[in-house]
Amino acid sequence: MKAEQLRDLTAEELGQKERELKRKLLNLRFQKATGELNNAAELEKTRRDVARVMTLAREKMREARG
Repeated sequence: MKAEQLRDLTAEELGQKERELKRKLLNLRFQKATGELNNAAELEKTRRDVARVMTLAREKMREARG
């Protein structure tokens, strides 16, 4: 997921996206623990996407405060 695409989202949409990605990350962790994970790179990609969304949400919060 590109940061450019995320910058167009509102704060509420970013929050929803963050929850969605964290849920996906949890499922990937369970898959890894049970040996069902086929693509280990997906775990790292999702982790980075969560960080990217959180960073942009923080930027929007700072802009709103002034």
